[in-house]
Amino acid sequence: MFVIDYPYVSDFLLDSIRELDQPVLDTPQARSLAKGAPLAYIDEIEFSARMALGGKVLTNSENGLGHVLRCRCNEDLARQIDVCKDKALFREAVAALHPDYVFRRIPFDDLAAFDASSMPCPFVVKPTRGFFSLGVHVVGSPADWHATVRAIEAEREALNAEYPEAVVSGGEFIAEASIDGEEYAVDVYYDADGNPVITNIMHHAFLSADDISDRLYYTSARIIETWLLPFTDYLRDVGRECGFRDFATHVEVRVTATGDILPIEANPLRFAGWCVADMTSMAWGFDPYEAYFKELRPDWDAILSSDQGNATVMVIGDLPSGLDRASIRDIDYDGFRSLFSNILELRKIDYMQYPVFAFAFATMSEGDLEALKPVLAQDFTRFVGMK
Repeated sequence: MFVIDYPYVSDFLLDSIRELDQPVLDTPQARSLAKGAPLAYIDEIEFSARMALGGKVLTNSENGLGHVLRCRCNEDLARQIDVCKDKALFREAVAALHPDYVFRRIPFDDLAAFDASSMPCPFVVKPTRGFFSLGVHVVGSPADWHATVRAIEAEREALNAEYPEAVVSGGEFIAEASIDGEEYAVDVYYDADGNPVITNIMHHAFLSADDISDRLYYTSARIIETWLLPFTDYLRDVGRECGFRDFATHVEVRVTATGDILPIEANPLRFAGWCVADMTSMAWGFDPYEAYFKELRPDWDAILSSDQGNATVMVIGDLPSGLDRASIRDIDYDGFRSLFSNILELRKIDYMQYPVFAFAFATMSEGDLEALKPVLAQDFTRFVGMK
């Protein structure tokens, strides 16, 4: 079954739902986002009954988790969601895999009194329930802590302006050791026996030493060939500690200079958000949603044999947090598109509702990707016309 919700549903996902003949929970959000597509809607009673019998569930967005959790008719599924959504609980669940990793839970009301010197610096502080780099701060030294707290206090009211509290909450934070290394985002599902099946691996490329944005992700045959087996083995251990079964998740990890794999977070019941999971089809030619529901295992040897040296990239056209979006006159989408020589899809986003004006998908050689990175490091306000 599918639960579809804001912020975005792609045409590819709607087509996949129809072709798979998967039922969709009937909500006003689903009806609006489906744009009249003839989906097989079911009401909450039938949805709950199917879920109680062990029916598989997939969402496009964590906004939909509330519908799944509200009925609590499948306690094990609810437990798996909770392990992922609560970043501190997830850290606790996998602590045996990383006994030396330092993290602390901090209620919002205790932030000002927290002893930042108890953490190795630099460290990261973020909401225990968060998404899309919202509310994330890097603390370079204990002397920076009070300024960080003031910034968090100023942001708190805005944290839930664009996402519900089940997705982003300013009530509790986690302070955790900063992890140096390359970051990867992995779409994976666990089968009925708890075996992980990876459907895509994306490198989250940061554009500078202090960049914490979600601006650039890409996948390539080299990335899959290098990391498929190590990540599969690691995610098997994570799944064992967390008790994942019949469960899809989007896991973010970092690989240190010594080759250690450490988790950043796991996002429940979905692959990459904002339908970025569609990138699997663009890059590798198979439907990740179909793979999950039918428990199909990609034949990576066959897939990769014909796709060497190329990268499929996703770039988020984001807007600075302080920009007055109500004063935007227009967006130069042609200028944004011109950053890419072989664009696959440009998705225009309602920038009045979200701090993003577009998602771009493109293909290029990995050499051309290196040349693109400095261009992407520039401020995207050059594509924004103000009133």
